[in-house]
Amino acid sequence: MEETTIDRLLRDEHLNAVLGWVVVAGVGLTAVGSVLTGDLLWGVFAAAVAAIALLPPLVSGEPGVMLPWEVLALAGLPVLGRSVATLQVTSRVGTYLSVAALALIVAVELHAFTAVSMSPSFAVAFVAIATMGIAGVWAVLRWTVDLWVGTGFLLDPALSEHAIERGLMLEFVASTVAGVLAGVVFELYIRRRAGVRRRLGGD
Repeated sequence: MEETTIDRLLRDEHLNAVLGWVVVAGVGLTAVGSVLTGDLLWGVFAAAVAAIALLPPLVSGEPGVMLPWEVLALAGLPVLGRSVATLQVTSRVGTYLSVAALALIVAVELHAFTAVSMSPSFAVAFVAIATMGIAGVWAVLRWTVDLWVGTGFLLDPALSEHAIERGLMLEFVASTVAGVLAGVVFELYIRRRAGVRRRLGGD
């Protein structure tokens, strides 16, 4: 099977691998720190990002086979920013970007390790749809934790039912926008990489 541009995103380059592992380590430390400070839900999310990012080296058995560090940073930086954010708006923006970046990583890994084959244009649509799906699962998880533990992540007693529903819809809209933007950035990124390879005479 002919190697595609998305396949070549999984590279075995020393510098890329080192930077990728640094990003993943940072996300892992964020997960541990979130759990220790009582933010269990966000700790689980950060751990999931780190685990999914580590699938390429685990599946291939080669520590150097990592996604481009730029893609990992796109997922890792919002996680780190969300964990230290003090403003609710900043925190939510970090959540939306993290969800979109996680969907982007899933798209690349599905293309590389399964029978699924994506063109860059289809990957944009997939990332947007996957972001909406992940945002929905995230809302259900918060709702479940609120019911079991009474945390108030989603069901805030200080808000009316209408305000909660409106806030949830706004989150879905924001997550969708973040997914579309992440997909567009992803397509531009791999097109630029392909163009650089052609100009340099690479495969």
